Amino acid sequence: MIEKFLVGTYTKHQSQGIYQIELDTDKKELQNAELVAKAGSPTYVAESKAHKVYAIDKELKNDKTVGGLLAFDSANIPFKEIQDVTEEGSSPAYVTVDELHQNVYTANYHTGNVHVFKINDDGTLTETDRIHDIGEVGPRPEQASGPHPHYIDLTYDNRIAVCDLGLDKVYLYDLSDQGKLHLVSETTMEPGFGPRHIQFVEKTGKAYLVGELSSKLAVLDYNEETGELAVQQIVSTIPAEWTSHNGAAAIRISNDNRFVYVSNRGNDSLAVFEIQEDGNVKLIQLISIEGEFPRDFTFNSDQKFVVAVNQNTNNATLYQRNVDTGKLAMTQKGFSVPEGTCVMLRK
Repeated sequence: MIEKFLVGTYTKHQSQGIYQIELDTDKKELQNAELVAKAGSPTYVAESKAHKVYAIDKELKNDKTVGGLLAFDSANIPFKEIQDVTEEGSSPAYVTVDELHQNVYTANYHTGNVHVFKINDDGTLTETDRIHDIGEVGPRPEQASGPHPHYIDLTYDNRIAVCDLGLDKVYLYDLSDQGKLHLVSETTMEPGFGPRHIQFVEKTGKAYLVGELSSKLAVLDYNEETGELAVQQIVSTIPAEWTSHNGAAAIRISNDNRFVYVSNRGNDSLAVFEIQEDGNVKLIQLISIEGEFPRDFTFNSDQKFVVAVNQNTNNATLYQRNVDTGKLAMTQKGFSVPEGTCVMLRK
């Protein structure tokens, strides 16, 4: 079986934009890296069921930096650009598609803004809201310049969660029919935690939050009625003896809600945690990423494989996943893909 993935990248050195790679599940190998759309540092990408791709873009126009999104029709290769949604300023850090409400959301680390866009019938976007995070910054140097929203996405009960790395906060919003965000709650993490990405588990009413700056994973109890989060457990994603720099990055949870996976940039590893009956986690594996600076990774369709991309070594790594134990075994390393920062299974 052949499965296809999109890879978002920086374009500082070798990359020219968005790439597609294939996973042959029978051969257990990655193959056929192909440039499918040119863009300026499309560090995160999202694809809708209608085969539209929304990619972060950063360009220099008239001697000024502009950032935002490019919208593509992805039905054929190369993708056809259908809209440029950029403005003066730096580019977002995260983009996602909300199929239920037919929206696209972005979080802009540099400007401190989160954006809501309505998807029009032709796949183009119309902005309906933007919010600028406000609050006291955390104590780490990376937080000194202000709010840094790094993630915006749906919870399982269709609220909108925002992680702000600069303010050490997680915000939850309700979404109106007009595409406006209305604040429900804000949770302040320990100083310097640096919230980056969060995942929710409906079965247990828990959320799992990765802290980039602290290299920690937090288990949060989620009260659906009030929309409030409460810290239940915080654990490290790296060994206690690790003293060099590390930044925790992506987080994924298996479909059976039994295992949490976190990538470490610096320690250059994937940390595997088993979810216990009370929702707390236990580290069961720390495996080498076989490269440097793994910003992102994802599962294939049946979650028997994990694909990780390494920004600094221009390679992807393939792991076979034991669905019973949750543990990973490396099956391929050194597959060439330039400056990879995001990887997603195609719709």
